[in-house]
Amino acid sequence: MTNCPAKRDVSEMASPTPLTKALIYGGKTGWIGGKMAVLLKEEGVEVVLSEARIENREEVAKELDAVKPSHVFMAAGVTGRPNVDWCEDHKPETIRTNVIGTLNVADLTMERGIHCTVYATGCIFKYDDAHPLGSGIGFTEEDAPNFDGSFYSQTKGYMEPMLKCYSNCLILRVRMPISDDLSHRNFITKIVKYERVVNIPNSMTVMYEMLPASLAMAKKGLAGVYNFCNPGVISHNECLDLYTKYIDPTYTYKNFSLEDQAKVLKAGRSNNELDATKLLRDLPEGIKINDIKTAVELCMQRMQKNLTEEFGPLPDSLPKEVRKN
Repeated sequence: MTNCPAKRDVSEMASPTPLTKALIYGGKTGWIGGKMAVLLKEEGVEVVLSEARIENREEVAKELDAVKPSHVFMAAGVTGRPNVDWCEDHKPETIRTNVIGTLNVADLTMERGIHCTVYATGCIFKYDDAHPLGSGIGFTEEDAPNFDGSFYSQTKGYMEPMLKCYSNCLILRVRMPISDDLSHRNFITKIVKYERVVNIPNSMTVMYEMLPASLAMAKKGLAGVYNFCNPGVISHNECLDLYTKYIDPTYTYKNFSLEDQAKVLKAGRSNNELDATKLLRDLPEGIKINDIKTAVELCMQRMQKNLTEEFGPLPDSLPKEVRKN
């Protein structure tokens, strides 16, 4: 396995470049990239949404030289539709974006001395003997990936040790991202539509709190790997109970085991807890993130307000795809 000198535990570029112009990969059609574009514009930053295909090194190089960004935000990637099972049958396409494309952006930005924030994944771990379920012992940034149950996670697991070699890259391990809307990418929206769910505590990322944190980290010039989740863990049932409390009191769900889940999926799913110590230590001044249970409850309160404004009184006004009853 690639072992780069990522011993810069607190990784900060010597003198951070002011964030004045951002080039976003995955900003035109991507979920996180689109949200980052809005945040950056609100901060008064000039935003350019990439036109290049990241697997095409020449296109990326030409665009970087034309745009001359102060910072790059790399949010392009293949996760599959409707889920990561897609990657099992589309391996070359997955490699092209998640491996070749990501390395192109990291390598070309480093050549030009441009800070690059990579929205990566923490779905490269699974609970094990050293990190048992319910123990509160989370995987740290120094731990090597131990989950390869899906091809998607395999590609991400290959990438992280290589990305560590690029001193300009801030690598954020996002997990089960949650937003306060009904986006099909929202973890809550996904599991609401399932017939049955497993009930396992996991580290998760509440976008409303964490994306502004990523912007502040980029401004500070932080680099290296960070577990990019709200502290602590929350289970699928706890998430759905909050959905029932704030969004749809008529909603019901059923659980099933990991063994039963495996029978209906092409690929395995990662379940883990990520340690937030390093993230909390290095967060820029003025940035506050809540523990995951508080963050999800606040998210559901915002979702209730947002959906009521968009659709009308809940739950009768909710779209059919999230109504089971």
